[in-house]
Amino acid sequence: MPKRIEYGVLALKALQRMDRKTGARIVGKIEQLAIDPGSLANNIRRLKGEKVLMRLRIGDWRVIYNEELVVLHIIRIAPRGTVYE
Repeated sequence: MPKRIEYGVLALKALQRMDRKTGARIVGKIEQLAIDPGSLANNIRRLKGEKVLMRLRIGDWRVIYNEELVVLHIIRIAPRGTVYE
């Protein structure tokens, strides 16, 4: 059973600002993460110094999220240089 996806305000704003092709690619990877996290295992890391936050790498973009039992909270989407600020 796939996890439910909840987007935070910063993530939604980032998706609205980017071009459609990039946005569709990122949303597709997030949906893939919700269905089968093992398929993206090479691109997932736990953030240093954080116990619950994870990072999904999609090209030059990063998706910061945390995971509960049935919900995937997407906190932030940004280019790799600015996402950790």
